Amino acid sequence: MFCSPFGKPLRAADDWREWKAILAEAGVRDARGHDARHTAATLLLGQGVDVRTVQQILGHSQTQRYTHVTQALNEDAAKRMNKALFG
Repeated sequence: MFCSPFGKPLRAADDWREWKAILAEAGVRDARGHDARHTAATLLLGQGVDVRTVQQILGHSQTQRYTHVTQALNEDAAKRMNKALFG
């Protein structure tokens, strides 16, 4: 839940309208606020942030549903395993 500068809860419709305005001003594709969680989690993992830290940032332990393994993360994992096995 987000609040106004005065500490009152934001109305969902106002929050939604502001989110859409931010997306339009930034010139990015239309997305749900929930989509931003997926993006943030995936970007954090891509930067090498530990999954437990990502879980803490997102505020829950079910991070797997929010993260997406990129090709770069797959390749990095394969390189690390190769190094562990073959030096």
